[in-house]
Amino acid sequence: MRHVAGGKLCAEAAGVARSVRRAWQGPGRERDLVVLALKATLAAVLAWSVAAWLLRNTLALMAPWVALVLVRTTVYRSVAWALQQTLAIALGTVVATAGAMALGRPVAAMLLVLPVMLLIGNWQHFGEQGIAGATSALFTLAGGQWSAGIAADRVLAAFLGAGVGVAVNALVLPPVYLRSVHEAAGGVVRECCAILEAVADGLRGPWRHDQAVRWQERARRLPGLLRALRSAVEWAEESTRLNPEHRRRAAPTGPGPGCGEETLRTLEDVADHLQGLTRTLAEAAAVDFEAAVDSAAASPVRHTDVTRPYADFLQGVGQALTAYGRTVTGEDTPQTRRELERTLRQVESAHEDLRARLAGRPALGPAAMELSGSLLAEARRLTRRLCPGGTRGGTDTPAGSGPPAC
Repeated sequence: MRHVAGGKLCAEAAGVARSVRRAWQGPGRERDLVVLALKATLAAVLAWSVAAWLLRNTLALMAPWVALVLVRTTVYRSVAWALQQTLAIALGTVVATAGAMALGRPVAAMLLVLPVMLLIGNWQHFGEQGIAGATSALFTLAGGQWSAGIAADRVLAAFLGAGVGVAVNALVLPPVYLRSVHEAAGGVVRECCAILEAVADGLRGPWRHDQAVRWQERARRLPGLLRALRSAVEWAEESTRLNPEHRRRAAPTGPGPGCGEETLRTLEDVADHLQGLTRTLAEAAAVDFEAAVDSAAASPVRHTDVTRPYADFLQGVGQALTAYGRTVTGEDTPQTRRELERTLRQVESAHEDLRARLAGRPALGPAAMELSGSLLAEARRLTRRLCPGGTRGGTDTPAGSGPPAC
């Protein structure tokens, strides 16, 4: 047991050390957290200093407490939480003061006020800040002094802390999370390209049931990566709202949040097509596997006349997707756009060639014909997603793609 606990502690220490190194080495999530912690500290100190100067010391604590929790990961969230929290604090303070002055005993006032404030805190317009009403009521009743003047000072301290917290978050390195979109989109693109490469390599020769199952299982993991990308896009969109510096800071880093949404839709469709493709191949391999179940080993699928030209097509799709990935991960330059257009023209050409080679070949046999029809259908869907309007001489870019829309 000691060895297990010691191993966990060592692993935790190593993880902390890696996080510190990443924060020191360059931009990333770890450095963002460090900046956020320093900004929250600055907001708390400023709020305390101003409140101690304007208000009595016993009430100054309210201002830094509010400022500390309002330095959030986005400026918009800081403003929204500030409105919710200050309203909850004001309501809790007023209700608690009125209850204490009417009953004269703090315990009796708690029994009456706290249940009411906890219920009111569930009001949807308070969001996550509803508990602040009950907390401020408890602080008011535990203070031992109740008057309209003290209640006004508490509410003033809350507003002061909210103002300082929002100002610090908006004016001191306001966060813009486009980098997270680029990283998440790059992860989805790389995994899709890896699946395309693995399938293309496998289809150049006889392929087995276990290979097709691995391709399908890998494609089934794509929705998890897409959920991470959607979360990153939502954060990026929120981080630009009410952000005074988002245009200046977002411009050098590539496509903006709107492009992130377009990129998300494109990659969701590509992932859906890859799942359909791998499902088709797995089902075709399962038929051969079941037919050979009584033999010493499952025979490979041998429809190579069908799958070899399809492998060439998938290789072209992978190259186009790689070029597309460069344009949505911060490398949106004229050169990368020209490369994207070139690879998309190749995909269109490869699709036409694939149709010509596979269509109308009755000598293939029923099983191969069924497989070729399914593969052609998936090829058509992939091509329409990447090149819905055609490239028309290289002047147009794919509808729904992120960078060209910017």
